[in-house]
Formats: sequence, structure tokens, C-alpha cells
Amino acid sequence: MYPVVFDELRSRILGYSWSDKLEVHEIPAPTRISPFSVAIEGSVAIREDELGSGRLILLHDPSGSEAWQGTSRFVAMIRADVDPSMASDPLVGRVAWSWLTDSLESHHAVYHAEAGTVTSVVSRPFGQLAADPESNHIELRASWTPTFSTAEDVDSHLGSWSDLCLLSCGVSPIPDDIAAISPRRAEFA
Repeated sequence: MYPVVFDELRSRILGYSWSDKLEVHEIPAPTRISPFSVAIEGSVAIREDELGSGRLILLHDPSGSEAWQGTSRFVAMIRADVDPSMASDPLVGRVAWSWLTDSLESHHAVYHAEAGTVTSVVSRPFGQLAADPESNHIELRASWTPTFSTAEDVDSHLGSWSDLCLLSCGVSPIPDDIAAISPRRAEFA
């Protein structure tokens, strides 16, 4: 049985209306980190090509955690394929971190005690693996402590994570009810 506060948050997370550009489903949540948790996984794909994926976990400990500076903690992980120039750009870490903070701020999410890392991976196969494709991706791992006045406040954090997944994959997080104008050059591609 979940505490009422966590049960309301869990229900909102599992019932959230995600962007149609992001396919989201519940996954098993960690059980050793906190007494209560819920986890989701999302993937961004265009024409069946997966561009990236992410996970979002909400941890909850009614007793609170000194390290979290609160009773709840979001943990997010995003992995996205990027082009070679982006993967090797020395500013990619700062840029990816700004996607997180900008997304949280644009959704008016109230949070503190944020922490995380950005890893850029450039993989070049050699020898017997030389025929394998090169790969370039970034991984953002972050956590932050949300401030919830009501259960509805979780929505701003969910919208932020959704935008973060899309931005990381190079997909615009425009609202679903607004049509995007394709670049003219796309007609000739």
C-alpha cells in the first residue's frame, strides 16, 4: 500500500498525456533506494528509427532524505544519438545540461538540489569490427528534488522530462495541437 501522497503522484505520472512524439510506458522501479518509487521509460522515433530514449524515476521516502533535501527525488537518464560534430564539441555537456534546466524553468517546475553528468561517446570501430557503423551519442544523467504543493505540480516535471527527451533527439517539443512547418528543402529530399 502506498502513502496517499505518493499514490497521487504515481497516478498522475502513469496517467499523464505524453506528446505523440514520445512513446512512454511503465518499467520496474528500483526497490532498494527508497521505500516507494515509480519508473517510466520513453523513446523518440521517427519513421521507425529510434533517435533516443530516456527513463524517469520518482523516488519517495516519507521520512525524507538529507541528501535529497526533501521527501521525493526525480532521477532521469537520457541517451540520444547525435552527429559527430556535436559528440566531439567541448560545450556539449553544458548545452545538454541547459536543456534540462531550461525545460524545468519553461514548465515552471519548482525544484532544488539538482545534480548530474553529461557523457559524450564517440565510437569508431577498427579491425574485425571496421564494417560496423560509427556511433555518436550523449547521455545525460540527472536528479533533482521537486517541490510539490499539490499532486498536480508533478505535471510540470513530466512536461520538462518530455521536452528534454525530444530536445536531446533534435525533435522540437512544440505542442501537439500546433502544426510544425517543414523546411522547404524537405520537399526535395
